Amino acid sequence: MAATLLLVEDNPDDEALALRAFRKCNLAAEVVVARDGQEALDYVFSAGEYSGRSGQLPQVVLLDLKLPKIDGIEVLRRMKADERTRGVPVVVLTTSSEERDLLASYHLGANSYVQKPVEFDAFSQAVHQLGMYWLVLNRPKP
Repeated sequence: MAATLLLVEDNPDDEALALRAFRKCNLAAEVVVARDGQEALDYVFSAGEYSGRSGQLPQVVLLDLKLPKIDGIEVLRRMKADERTRGVPVVVLTTSSEERDLLASYHLGANSYVQKPVEFDAFSQAVHQLGMYWLVLNRPKP
């Protein structure tokens, strides 16, 4: 079964750029997109519209912080507080340069914090590198 990457992103332009970057690097992974914090939690915990899902946990979550319904900090808090999802790597991928967001993310157990580059090529390259590291180079917890 191919690895799954959960992209939690509410900005359609950033979502399209990320998906394009993943396609360009030919990662052998399924990319699932959640467009708000509630959808991300439903996917991870097999609840709501995903209640029948019996698939594996994502190999990595790329998490925006500024999300509708439930913000990224709360998504991170709930994932790291639950024994079932505590070990899933979460990479915060956000436009926020606020120190409080950075500190809160790491305090709650984020594995990495990446500020989204504004420029298209730099954003595409950053997403490509994240995908390569977390899905190819990194050895996940069994």
